[in-house]
Amino acid sequence: MKKLMIIGSVAAGTSVGAKARRNSEDIQITIYDRDTDISYSGCGIPYYVGGEVADLDDLTPRNAAWFKKRYNIDIHTQHEVESINHQEKTAVIRNLITNETFMDSYDTLVLATGATSFVPPISGVEAENVFSVRNIRNAGEIRNYVDTHLPKTATIVGGGFIGLEMAEQLTQRGIEVTLVERLPQIMPPLDQDMAARVAEHLEEKNVSVMTGETVKSLQGGKRITSVLLESGQAVETDLVILSVGIRPNTELAKEIGVEIGSTGAIKVNRKMQTNVPNVYAVGDVAESFSLITGKPIYRPLGSTANKTGRIAGQVITGEDTEHRGILGTGIFKVFDLAVAQTGLTEKDAVEEGYTIEVLHNIKPDRPEYLGGKEMVIKAVADRRTGKLLGAQIVGPQGVDKRIDVFVTAISFGAKAEDLFHLDLAYAPPFATTKDPVMYTGMALHNAFNEKAPLITPQQLIRETESGEAFQIIDTRSKAQFEKAHVKGAIHIPLGDLRNRASELNRDLKTVVYCNKGVTGNAAQNILINHGFKQVYNLSGGNKNYQHVVKNF
Repeated sequence: MKKLMIIGSVAAGTSVGAKARRNSEDIQITIYDRDTDISYSGCGIPYYVGGEVADLDDLTPRNAAWFKKRYNIDIHTQHEVESINHQEKTAVIRNLITNETFMDSYDTLVLATGATSFVPPISGVEAENVFSVRNIRNAGEIRNYVDTHLPKTATIVGGGFIGLEMAEQLTQRGIEVTLVERLPQIMPPLDQDMAARVAEHLEEKNVSVMTGETVKSLQGGKRITSVLLESGQAVETDLVILSVGIRPNTELAKEIGVEIGSTGAIKVNRKMQTNVPNVYAVGDVAESFSLITGKPIYRPLGSTANKTGRIAGQVITGEDTEHRGILGTGIFKVFDLAVAQTGLTEKDAVEEGYTIEVLHNIKPDRPEYLGGKEMVIKAVADRRTGKLLGAQIVGPQGVDKRIDVFVTAISFGAKAEDLFHLDLAYAPPFATTKDPVMYTGMALHNAFNEKAPLITPQQLIRETESGEAFQIIDTRSKAQFEKAHVKGAIHIPLGDLRNRASELNRDLKTVVYCNKGVTGNAAQNILINHGFKQVYNLSGGNKNYQHVVKNF
């Protein structure tokens, strides 16, 4: 009987074992893990700390005994694989409870060793009120500390998914939270203009957001009382959460000559095979590749871990299948906002050399008369092919539904115009007649017409500051114009534009805008039909422009 050894028993490792067993009874499957828990939901940790998940066992629905009974898989927790001799196909394992070592053998080896929270090399990180967020043990430690010591203030270092979710959950427990991020923005997977919307929301919820700040040291000895920043500022705190990213656990892989990819994770082919025969890598220790560019990408998420684990289990048991790549999709909730992203951001697309069109679509998820609330969709498309490259969405509701449509469309190579032709479900409790996804496709397709392009607020600001001459037309009501308008704009309401078009210079670059973009497109069409040579519609209208001016 062939022997399959899997190192690691969270999402990816257990997925390998389960799929291999479903495909074959003629294989001996053994899993080793140095941790105490298996197959747990790491993404649920912030919600346990905050109390939304009452019992820690809810995050660990499966144990070793369950896997043995269901799949006849032997899972040994608190067993660390210390070394591997791949020539002999043996491994030395230490029982962390008894401290005894023994040897086991394999025919096929799967590295599902995951990743470890990065702890910055600064003084104070060993203090009793400093925690990382990675596994179930961390969750229990943080919750216990909060319940026991009742901290009034907390500092979260790192502005990614987990950092923001922890900020929400601690705030909801009455703790005053400061979020420190070394980059100029929180949420690096987003473009800066979209990340700024999230930062604004955090500030509205009394989370202090400090970007462009690096932690120098943690002060206070046994229990940290302040976080000292490189700028010299000190943040008083009763609790410190380190959420500055993770590093793939590649030590065992390197020992046996497994190649490490450009992302720092294990390089694998589409069958999850490494360069070493009969050795696979899955989950957070392995890199993936972008569906759009084909280049290596590292996105350590539970969804990807499950997927890559299943694929490895299929291949090991003889199925002809392969990993098809990912878009780097992510979604999270922070207070009243849902935030989602897939594919390339504007920044990514520019760096990859695409000539792009960028649309900011501000629309309610359903009619306002049935409780619709505004979403901001930023979509990026390739002008050369018309294909959608990426989307980012920020809004209180309906975000998950739309991002998944964008994911599906991009995965199958859809052009922007294809979005408009989707037969999406419509009824007033669920969507508008032209769903925001459909409108995104329609507006982008219009923008591909050289006569009717879009211009982002950032582009307009850069070009006017560099001396480019524009005539800028505000087509809204007088009251809206007087409340706030684009610098240098003149006010001509849409209803007057046809009659007053002769007052304008047809040969001068023209920008038209309304409040969110729709009426601006109507004004754009009027001027184009009156012989104006270059007319741009301001992406996202005045509402988006004022947001950009405020934050940049």
